[in-house]
Amino acid sequence: MLLRDTFVGVVIVGKEALTLLFMEFAVSKSDLVKELGLTQGVVEKKTTIPILSNILVETDEDKVWLTATDLELGIKCACPARIKKEGAGTIPARRLLDYVRLLPDADVQVKVAENQWASLVCGRSRTRIAGMSRESFPELPQMPESVAEIPLSVLSQMIASTIFAISAEESRFTLNGALLILKNSGLVMVSTDGHRLALMEKKVELSGLKEPFRALLPKKAMSEVQKLASDDVTKPVQFSGNDNHLFFQIDQRTLLSRRLTGNFPDYERVLPKEHPHVLVIGKDEFKSAIERVAQFADERSRAIRLQILNGELKVHSSISETGESEETIPVEYSGSDVEVGFNAQYLLDFLRTVEGSEIEFHFKDANSAGELRPHDGSAETVYRYVVMPMRI
Repeated sequence: MLLRDTFVGVVIVGKEALTLLFMEFAVSKSDLVKELGLTQGVVEKKTTIPILSNILVETDEDKVWLTATDLELGIKCACPARIKKEGAGTIPARRLLDYVRLLPDADVQVKVAENQWASLVCGRSRTRIAGMSRESFPELPQMPESVAEIPLSVLSQMIASTIFAISAEESRFTLNGALLILKNSGLVMVSTDGHRLALMEKKVELSGLKEPFRALLPKKAMSEVQKLASDDVTKPVQFSGNDNHLFFQIDQRTLLSRRLTGNFPDYERVLPKEHPHVLVIGKDEFKSAIERVAQFADERSRAIRLQILNGELKVHSSISETGESEETIPVEYSGSDVEVGFNAQYLLDFLRTVEGSEIEFHFKDANSAGELRPHDGSAETVYRYVVMPMRI
């Protein structure tokens, strides 16, 4: 009787062997799929360290904890479970999610044997997956005391409003993320790739903040915060950091990221102090015009021309061998004629993100940076997007 309770039979290459049961629990398929899905962006898919392609599974009283890391990012989350035997092991993350997602909506019985093979039973489905020992899985650093509590809805909006302006050039590592500033008056997030700059500042109460805090947040970490926000943006984020890492905790989910080192550019020097001209333009009309005209822009430069004339804004592009396109938008303007070139994609990134029905286009001349802002924005939010002009 004791042997039957303690051991399970496992068939290995035609031979029967008794293997010690290491861990056993039952978990809802829907809960497991949701948490596994959140870990996939962190799991290392192309690695010379095989254990990083696995997810660490640990049991604790009435929960199953799932941990993934690529040594730059880490995530730990939990889902309720009925624990029959506590333990820990690692299972290939992608294969586990792909299989569990196809199971019927029912409880999944999971057993991990001492030889690191995981057995999954759900209804009439029975599967075994080869895992690896948790001993070689990296230990994630512990989250230090919270620096401040940030509304997740605010953090998510700021990320969405700046992430597209982050540099994709790995050599410019200080521009591979956004500058995050916490201060008594609220939050500031800034990103730039050297050709454009996106800044959002929000007046919001940061519970627990004792002194100003600033850090460079990698782009990949920002994307993972967005995924966590897609579940429920009404929750608060417990934010903290140390010399090497930044931490975001939402309920039982914790995301940690290695913080970027180096000095972010002095963005306040880049921001135009004033513009002599301002146009108020319907956002959707402007966006649609650029999308159509950009079909005839050079594929590499994506350059289009904006002609600001008396009472109208013309959006124009041409490829000598293919064709040309022009759109006219009525605007209130009575100054001197101005023609300036911009990367169409840079303008569209802002127009596809900004809220509201109208935007402001601030400009000086053909050789100066243009600036886009939302029109009639709230007093609690400042959103500025500066774009350098192009020679056409």
